[in-house]
Amino acid sequence: MGASKLYCDFFGHNYEVTRKVTNHVKEYTCTCCGKQVTTNSNGQLVDLTPKYRDINSALERLYAHKIMRLKQKSVTSSIC
Repeated sequence: MGASKLYCDFFGHNYEVTRKVTNHVKEYTCTCCGKQVTTNSNGQLVDLTPKYRDINSALERLYAHKIMRLKQKSVTSSIC
């Protein structure tokens, strides 16, 4: 067992945001041991598995399209 893993087991993880998927969904990485987690549908931290990576990528694409549509809508409504 590595020293960083032992540190995290004793003191807990020191997570920092590594990817903002949406306003409510983010991916985090522990600065000590490198463990990666994400928020699930209930807002709880869960391990970042390949399944959650795919879900987050799809959410990110949908969120980006939504933001673009809202920006276009606000530009066209301000012109009229």
